[in-house]
Amino acid sequence: MCLGPRSNGLIMAALALLILVGGCGKSVQTAEPAVEMEAEEDQLADQRQAVGLYVDAMMLKELDKQDEAIAKLDAALELDPKFALGYSLKGDIYQMGADYEKSAEAYEQATELDPWSFKDFFNLGKVTQTAEQFGQAIRAYVTACELDGQHYGSHMGAAQCYFAVEDFDRAIAYSHLAGEIDPNSPDPAVLLGEVYEARKEHGKAIEAYQLALELGGRQPQVMVPLAVAYLRNQDFAPARDLLADVIEVEPANAQAHQYLGFAYLKLKEVDKAIANYETAATLDPGDWMAKKGLGVSYILKSIAANDDTFKEKGLAQWAESLRNEPDQPGLRELYERYTNQ
Repeated sequence: MCLGPRSNGLIMAALALLILVGGCGKSVQTAEPAVEMEAEEDQLADQRQAVGLYVDAMMLKELDKQDEAIAKLDAALELDPKFALGYSLKGDIYQMGADYEKSAEAYEQATELDPWSFKDFFNLGKVTQTAEQFGQAIRAYVTACELDGQHYGSHMGAAQCYFAVEDFDRAIAYSHLAGEIDPNSPDPAVLLGEVYEARKEHGKAIEAYQLALELGGRQPQVMVPLAVAYLRNQDFAPARDLLADVIEVEPANAQAHQYLGFAYLKLKEVDKAIANYETAATLDPGDWMAKKGLGVSYILKSIAANDDTFKEKGLAQWAESLRNEPDQPGLRELYERYTNQ
């Protein structure tokens, strides 16, 4: 069996703990009553045995024998219920197995026994964030940030969770801190863009997304949100150009085609709007917004060309959009008005 350097380090630490616990038996004062001495010796024996079981559990974990490792840890914690490292390792194993509820329970026990354990607070934040228990995740991440003020992941996790609960001010504050800790990471800027968009501060969102592109390169997953921010800020030409770049990289990006159709519609280039909306609807037949936009484009073309053929095409697209998403009172009113003309 070959263990990695990290595993060897953990095992050496556990063996050191075993030696430390074993050496404590000599420090009993002779003045203590025999009953107390015997109880203390029993406790020390239990602690030594618990550490041995912990070492076994670490080796079983490395061998991917997770159930056996948990059984060893349960036995260790029965012998020594205050063994924080045992709960911490249980949290690690349950996290690896995606059992986030049990992982959170174990990490919480570890943090109660060792309130200075950065690792356990950070991991508690991770598993509760994954389980969308954002309040608990925030508390864990914030404590982790207090324990290590330069840890990027803790600050980023806190920012994400504050955003999830719509505490935008704190989400912004922790995003800025994360960006200061790792100035080369685009993720804090992306999150800032999302927060500012949620607050309808489109200008600030544009600045944040532009920074993210500078740091992380022209990634479509950032370019599309930036284009949407441009659209909402009535900056249709830069949105068009950005979305065209996305489609060059990802021709089958239905969302990019849909937004590009909207940009062309706003720029009064109706034929190009129709072409992109049709592509979006073909790529994603359930995209009711693309069909709504396509219907608008055909109706406008019908009016400009005085041709009812385009009107019928537009009404057909609106009907499909309403079938896919019936809760569109404004579109339904338009559909009924143009149908009756």
